[in-house]
Amino acid sequence: MDTFRFAQPDMLYLLLLVPVLILIWITGNRRRRIARERFGEPDLVKRLSPDYSPGRMSVKFFLRLLALVFAVLTVARPQFGSRLEQVKREGVEVIIALDVSNSMLAADITPSRLERAKQAIAQLVDQLRDDRIGLILFAGDAYTQIPVTNDYLSAKMFLESAGPDAISKQGTAIGAAINLGIRSFSPESDKSRALIIITDGENHEDDAVEAARAAAGKGIVIHTIGIGSPDGSPIPLKAGGGSDYLKDGDGNTVISKLDEKGLQEIASVTGGRYVRANNTSLGLNEIYNDIGRMKKSEADTVMYTEYNDQFLVPAAIMFILLAIDVLLTDRKNHILRRLGIIEAQAKNHRS
Repeated sequence: MDTFRFAQPDMLYLLLLVPVLILIWITGNRRRRIARERFGEPDLVKRLSPDYSPGRMSVKFFLRLLALVFAVLTVARPQFGSRLEQVKREGVEVIIALDVSNSMLAADITPSRLERAKQAIAQLVDQLRDDRIGLILFAGDAYTQIPVTNDYLSAKMFLESAGPDAISKQGTAIGAAINLGIRSFSPESDKSRALIIITDGENHEDDAVEAARAAAGKGIVIHTIGIGSPDGSPIPLKAGGGSDYLKDGDGNTVISKLDEKGLQEIASVTGGRYVRANNTSLGLNEIYNDIGRMKKSEADTVMYTEYNDQFLVPAAIMFILLAIDVLLTDRKNHILRRLGIIEAQAKNHRS
């Protein structure tokens, strides 16, 4: 099955002009109508300008608008993939385990711990070339959001939806995330496997260090990123249309603090690195530089290696629309009237 793509997808942003032009056209029509009403009685104005045809002007506008749409599609260069080929790539498999518990909503890292982490992950994905990436979300439990893939566009798309609502069970089960990560790597990745855990480190659910030892036994290196401040921050909630903070059973505001000790131990057990995030840097690039020095594994990837341009189709439609626009005048056509066709039709109708 062929795959479809645009060689110049950035050009599609020009389609944002369409609603702007429609708004300008509606506004101009309204002003012209008001001006005609001020000029005189509608019947009198119609008799004084018998050639005026608002219907034709509307048709011409939409013809030009459609021509613009197909012009944009032309310069965006639509293509169909025509040949599948198995390509060998050397890279590392990286799985990111992202904490999406409520404590990640704390704003001691702006705009919040979670949003800052998602921004950094998206920036990292933009730098990937031959490496494969997967994403695990965890709170009180863990699940795979993105299986290990080299489809970076899909990875970024699914990353956007990551949030506390993704997992119903709250908490921070780092051990569950590690165990799921162990099972999620490809068997052929051999020793080129790295798990990056991004969390505030408040683990209360399981023995994360023991899970890390199991990962180390399988040759998996775990890097940890602590996000938040040791002094802690309240967890914002939306309640009654206003801002409020999470409270415990006694009505006291819950303060979420970064637990660095546990994260340092998890990284140490597997020979990985611990980094504390801040507002300037999350530390992902630093860790990824370490991952880049790992032994690369070779993997077969099936991909399209030849694409055929299809821009002639929208280009032809654009020229047809422009030709119709040129032939269709914005006023009533007098050529047929001069040829006597209209008069003949009118006499036949009267008879």
